[in-house]
Amino acid sequence: MKISSIEIFVLKTPLAEPFAFSQGWVHQRAATLVRITTDNGLTGWGEAFAQGLEPPEISAAVIEHALKPLVLGENPLDTNVLWHKMYNQTRDFGRKGSVTAGISAIDIALWDIAGQYYSQPIHQLLGGAFRSHVVPYATGFYRISGQKEAERLAAEAKDHHAAGFKAMKIKLGFGVADDIEVMEAIHEAVGHLDIDLMVDTNHAYGRSDALILGKTLEKYDVRWYEEPVVPEDIEGYRELRTRLSIPIAGGENEHTAYGFRALIGSQAIDVAQPDIGSCGGFTAVRDITALAQAHGVLVNPHVWGSAIAQAASIQLIATLPITNHSLFPREPILEYDRSAHPFRQQLVSQPLGIRDGVVAIPDGPGLGIEVNMDTVEKYRSN
Repeated sequence: MKISSIEIFVLKTPLAEPFAFSQGWVHQRAATLVRITTDNGLTGWGEAFAQGLEPPEISAAVIEHALKPLVLGENPLDTNVLWHKMYNQTRDFGRKGSVTAGISAIDIALWDIAGQYYSQPIHQLLGGAFRSHVVPYATGFYRISGQKEAERLAAEAKDHHAAGFKAMKIKLGFGVADDIEVMEAIHEAVGHLDIDLMVDTNHAYGRSDALILGKTLEKYDVRWYEEPVVPEDIEGYRELRTRLSIPIAGGENEHTAYGFRALIGSQAIDVAQPDIGSCGGFTAVRDITALAQAHGVLVNPHVWGSAIAQAASIQLIATLPITNHSLFPREPILEYDRSAHPFRQQLVSQPLGIRDGVVAIPDGPGLGIEVNMDTVEKYRSN
């Protein structure tokens, strides 16, 4: 069996109402998808994580010009061999960012093909599933005007709870004083309920402001404090972890086991958050998970992108071992973005759904999805 073609699809659509996270305004939904076909007719899908402000054409160009020539004609079942071939050939100009996201997209598609070849879900090929379902947490709380939106965000928290979510992640990073107002309003709205709260500032602050905010967050008993400082400031991560009583999370902007070696080995985080569409795909995240497990660090993937990224993330979550074993351990949870996104509900025949408060782990071959090509063509920009 050989790889006969690699197709790249850049999808884009403008948002009816732009929204902001701490790093800027998001005006469109975008995705970089890959379809790999073999000479015996098997097809696999993958996705490169396009950050909120990242043009999807960057990883598309990487795949087309740097990675595609390396894997065409190769055996798609050689996932480990091909991963190292791609990484080694791009090491001098890659290692992080869009290049590694391109590797991720191809790797995910290769594992999708492997699952279809063996008629098994990817989680089975990776050694089996520790769980049959996962609890989702609502991601949202984006800004539509900027600051002074505490009342609206508190109402959003109530909406998430009414929709059945028992956990939610609040986007902060709009000034410490404004962040504190938001947390106070949300706590007043839902603090009496049995809800896990998480906080994500998307590295909006330096160490001192991150610490001031963190001290306030301690009283809310948040599940984790995500990206408190820029990803390059590993010492800052470690300092905050030492000085705060709440778990520190990070890693959505880290890549491969090489990058996570520094982050985890420095004792900088309590929760590692690799994004499968960015960190290097299944092949890389398998090593990242082993590294985290050896250091007693929880793995809870960051999840963004289209239905393809969601499907890959669910397969990954199924395989994550419990870091600190006990009769009642803390299980990984699934990031579930509740903002409008046509590349999720419309892209696959059976979109991700929540039933009885959980998301079931699909047991179909590969990623367990069927991509709707009409949707791909509708939003395709290349």
